[in-house]
Amino acid sequence: MQSTTNTADYGIAPAGYRLPAALRLGRVRLQVADLERSLAYYEGVLGLRVLDRADGRASLGAHAGAGTGRSERDAVLVELHERPGATPVPRRGRLGLYHFAILLPDRAALGRFVAHLAEIGARAGASDHLVSEALYLTDPDGLGIEVYADRPRSSWRHEGRQLLMATEPLDLQDVAAAARGEPWAGMPAGTVVGHVHLFVGDLGSAESFFHQALGFDKVVWSYPGALFLSAGGYHHHLGTNTWAAGAQPAAEHDARLLSWEIILPSDADAEAAARSLTSAGHPAARDGDAWVATDPWGTRVRLVVG
Repeated sequence: MQSTTNTADYGIAPAGYRLPAALRLGRVRLQVADLERSLAYYEGVLGLRVLDRADGRASLGAHAGAGTGRSERDAVLVELHERPGATPVPRRGRLGLYHFAILLPDRAALGRFVAHLAEIGARAGASDHLVSEALYLTDPDGLGIEVYADRPRSSWRHEGRQLLMATEPLDLQDVAAAARGEPWAGMPAGTVVGHVHLFVGDLGSAESFFHQALGFDKVVWSYPGALFLSAGGYHHHLGTNTWAAGAQPAAEHDARLLSWEIILPSDADAEAAARSLTSAGHPAARDGDAWVATDPWGTRVRLVVG
């Protein structure tokens, strides 16, 4: 579970504004080439369900318990926007989305998902990150997706101020055994967007925007070519990496991440984050009920209250 306190034995806080520990991530908005094709994947492979659909757009969330006792903002995990003929992501990637990550409520759910993928013959990568166990998929437009479960926070380790994360082989058989033979019935209640991971042009600019201006803590900074950031001691709400350095940012006609959402506890928190971004030279403007800023590579981050 994600922490609700800013107290941790690791991490480096920003010098100025610091995002509150109680934040959580909201929906990711994706631009896709063919809504029907994408819905077949997000429902059939990922196990999300359509919550709303209209005019080339669809909102998807979890199955069991979706919408029960939850606001619409919490219920929607993914919002798909159709742009017919959008260019798929090239093999080397584009600056912008590396993957968005769906956090399952427990290891048993991940085990059921492993068995589901095997049953339908879907291909996925797999990694043990020490703090979590993860599967990696790619949607029909080439957009990256992680589905993962956290290890208990009591098992996380750190060296000095830095949390220990790695990429090691995942014991898929052991994860599948955690399901105890229960079948997959779609994304269960308690499923959330756990983090977003972006391709960036350079880590210095990423640190300036996301750490110094937006107010995330740095949590892991010696992982080759990557910087991981979070609030409240979580292993990461945001990953950034330079593994596609030299690529172009995703453009208007491309399949891409349109925006990702940070849900803050109060209007004062959202306004403080917007002021911090603006004072650092990254203007945040009102857009309905959100403050919206654009990172140096063209991806929008939305600050909302919920």
